[in-house]
Amino acid sequence: MERPGEGMTVGLFATCVNDIMFPGTVRSTLALLQRLGCTVVFPEQQTCCGQMFTNTGYFEAGLGCVRTYAEAFSGCDYVVAPSASCIGAVRHQHPMLAADEPGLAREVDALVARSFDLSEFLVDVLGVIDVGASFPHTVTYHPTCHSVRVAKVGDRPLRLLQAVAGLTLLELPESDTCCGFGGTFSVKNSDVSIAMATAKAHHVASTGAEYLVTGDNACLMNIGGVLHREKAATKPIHLADVLNAREAVR
Repeated sequence: MERPGEGMTVGLFATCVNDIMFPGTVRSTLALLQRLGCTVVFPEQQTCCGQMFTNTGYFEAGLGCVRTYAEAFSGCDYVVAPSASCIGAVRHQHPMLAADEPGLAREVDALVARSFDLSEFLVDVLGVIDVGASFPHTVTYHPTCHSVRVAKVGDRPLRLLQAVAGLTLLELPESDTCCGFGGTFSVKNSDVSIAMATAKAHHVASTGAEYLVTGDNACLMNIGGVLHREKAATKPIHLADVLNAREAVR
């Protein structure tokens, strides 16, 4: 297949949630980018985007994450993460945190312009919709809050899913409602979070889809936990894992 990423050096930003809990998604992202011709590097000094610190008001701790991000990925043509939430934090929180340090602020601004969620990078930078995936299953897609409202990935994930061979995309009722995760929100307001996740899980189950797809594993974990407890048939899967799938189409 076409390799539109030839000559591009891409820094793979795993994100802390994926690195610790969903390394398979990081491997899928790596394999997909390499299949499309990108030279992928994985700076070992990378760490959290700092969103959890910043959202909770620990700006100095968040600034440390900003410095680490800038150092880790400074030599990359692009930075790609399988998480619109973390890329949203890079774009909107890193410039704010670095504002009082002019040198760092310039580095951050330059890097922010090269930082992309996986779906954006595939569609906008590589110009690819059909990535050569095949996944002969029914799926429904939950557009996570940060992907829509902060990173603004729009319909890119849906366009990518619609191009996957054998995949049947089913509409999710009330898809624009939050799943209730929200980082520290789910910890500080657990009862409300559980109620929101339960409502979302019921909408997911009502589609009859085999799989629930999102581009953020934290939200997928939240909804998937309810689906598992209620013994629903729908299984959670990250967008990157679908796009890297090469199953034979029946």
